[in-house]
Amino acid sequence: MFTKGDTILFTGDSITDCDRNRTEENINANAAGWGYANLLKSTLLHDYPQLGLTIYNRGISGNRVVDLYARAKEDCYNLRPDIISILIGVNDLWAEYRRGEGVEAAKYHKVYNLMLAEARDKLPNVRFVLLEPFSLPGGFETVQGRYDEWCGELAERQAIVKGLAKSYDAIFVPLQAAFDAACAKALDTYWLYDGVHPSEAGHMLIAQAWKKEVLG
Repeated sequence: MFTKGDTILFTGDSITDCDRNRTEENINANAAGWGYANLLKSTLLHDYPQLGLTIYNRGISGNRVVDLYARAKEDCYNLRPDIISILIGVNDLWAEYRRGEGVEAAKYHKVYNLMLAEARDKLPNVRFVLLEPFSLPGGFETVQGRYDEWCGELAERQAIVKGLAKSYDAIFVPLQAAFDAACAKALDTYWLYDGVHPSEAGHMLIAQAWKKEVLG
């Protein structure tokens, strides 16, 4: 999957952001935050020192796919990544339930597809890793009493990401089933403390799922 000198970009919303250092250089303390992106950065730099990988985290809390696309030039194309790992979608739905500022499924698909197409046009050899958005019911006050409705709408976004991964020959990282299965070991709030944001254990689950799909 990796070649010498590759640049890997992790991007998305708060699940990727995790209080990353906004003044980061690649080697700065807390440059990748404290979540799955940092776990993967640490692992990859440890396991592949001979490759001289450059790894960035450009997640921003609260982002929807439209926000991610709006800043793609600054936070993606200008970094010239060889691999772009994207986790986006839960805010496109959550923002609707909280403030009426969501992104409907059809527009989510349209903008996500446009973003990938433009990235491939500007970076012809770029490889994509697309992570499935996910949630669990425990502690999820935002959709209290409407979780079945939420799950149906989230499933639309999940299917969109899987379909886009196929269209762009990208690696798809399934996460919903992994979190569902993890609930057999501990309460859902152990993995996602508010139904959306992962705990330390939840971030490790994401990192392990990413490694499984990307590294085999």
